Amino acid sequence: MSNFNLSNLFLTPVDTSWVVVIAIAVFVVAAAAGVALGMYFKKKSFEKKQGDIQKLTEKMLDDARRESNSLKKEAIYEAKEQAKQYRDEVEREIKEKKVELQRQENRLNQKEDNLDKKEEALSKRNEETTRQQNALKEKHLEMDRKLEDIASQHDKMIEEFEKISQMSKEEAKQQLIDAITDEAKRDAAGMVKDIEAEAKENGERKAKEIVSLAIQKCSTEQATEITVSVVPLPSDDMKARIIGREGRNIRTLENATGIELIIDDTPEVVIVSGFDPVRREVARIALEKLIQDGRIHPARIEETVEKVKKELDQQIKEAGEAATFECGVFGLHPELVKTLGRLKFRTSYGQNVLKHSIEVAHLAGVMAHELGVDVALAKRAGLLHDLGKAVDFEIEGTHMQIGADLAKKFKENHSVVNAILAHHGDVEPKTVEAVLVAAADAISGARPGARRETTTNYIKRLQKLEEISGSFKGVEKCYAIQAGREVRVMVKPEQVDDAQTLYLAKDIAKKIEQEMEYPGQIKVNVIREWRATEYAK
Repeated sequence: MSNFNLSNLFLTPVDTSWVVVIAIAVFVVAAAAGVALGMYFKKKSFEKKQGDIQKLTEKMLDDARRESNSLKKEAIYEAKEQAKQYRDEVEREIKEKKVELQRQENRLNQKEDNLDKKEEALSKRNEETTRQQNALKEKHLEMDRKLEDIASQHDKMIEEFEKISQMSKEEAKQQLIDAITDEAKRDAAGMVKDIEAEAKENGERKAKEIVSLAIQKCSTEQATEITVSVVPLPSDDMKARIIGREGRNIRTLENATGIELIIDDTPEVVIVSGFDPVRREVARIALEKLIQDGRIHPARIEETVEKVKKELDQQIKEAGEAATFECGVFGLHPELVKTLGRLKFRTSYGQNVLKHSIEVAHLAGVMAHELGVDVALAKRAGLLHDLGKAVDFEIEGTHMQIGADLAKKFKENHSVVNAILAHHGDVEPKTVEAVLVAAADAISGARPGARRETTTNYIKRLQKLEEISGSFKGVEKCYAIQAGREVRVMVKPEQVDDAQTLYLAKDIAKKIEQEMEYPGQIKVNVIREWRATEYAK
């Protein structure tokens, strides 16, 4: 026990654990004290912040109360001002409405007064009308009595007149009607004559101006082209080669072209005969090529004809397109253009129909421009007016009807169809353009050198013209002049008076239209002349 050492105490295991426990306890106590101290300071800081927040909140509430009171006062003030303005506007409108109502009331009162006055005036007028009606009834009764007296006196006078004139009432009435009718006819004829003379004078002057201008602007050839139907031969020996052995060559050519070859005694000439001008042209060109080539046999003939047909189809198409381009007519159906090109090989009285159609289109277009109507329509109708002549040998009917049917088939304008039908006067023209096409057709066919006619037919036409004109009663002499474009009729003055000459001219013209065929138009002049002759001795 005397050897006890303090260092030994601390170095033993039991002693070390106690030290650790004591250290931990000290640490825990210190940590708890630190935590308690930290909590105390945080509490103090939180209480301080809470006080600051409460003060700030109270301050914001005070500011909000003051601002709310201010806004409330301003809103109340603005509401009072708006209420005052609205009250003023309402009062002003009420005053205006009161004024307007007062004005309307005044007008209604005035109208009521006027109606009362009118009603009073109307009642007075009705009373006056009633008095006048009563007076008229009395007058009518008086007039009826007088008419009865006059009728009885009239019957007595008629009886006395019948006794004196020895003529019944119906006979006298008929005689009076006849006299009045004759006088009215003479007056009417005179008036018609004066009106027609004035209309003709003005119309002819204007028409001459338009036609002359149209002709000046349309330059055409004087000598017309005709389709050749005679093929010249280099020698008569060529005829035998054309006929061939046992007629094989000529039969082959006729079968391939559909035309007839006439080989007679005429030296160095072969005549091509056929109704179809296109086929005739194919045969003519093929024959000329074969003669020029010299190789004439069936195979060569068929080959040449086919080649010529293709070339001619192309020429026909080009001719139609050239005609439409020259006239400024566009939008035609291709089949119409091709049919139009066929007119190149068609003639009428020696006049080439395609050139005639182009000329008519130009003339109609110029006249339409002068009159202020549709120029394009006039040109289109003028170019197509003789379309039917291209196929009139294939289809039954007049060339006007055939052409109109073709135009309808390919959806042409109704005005164009009417112009085609009416260009020879068979149908009534419905448009001004149709009338212009008819006039242009007459001008183109009637101009000098446009058409040719054989001497025999020319003489027969003049004789027929004089025969028709002389077939009417009262005609003394008649003469066809101006190459058959005018006929002058001399009448007997004792049988035909001035009024009847007008009707006679119309009747002669109508009969000529019905019984004759002629190019252009014929002027009928009826002349009545009275001569008194006496000799002084």
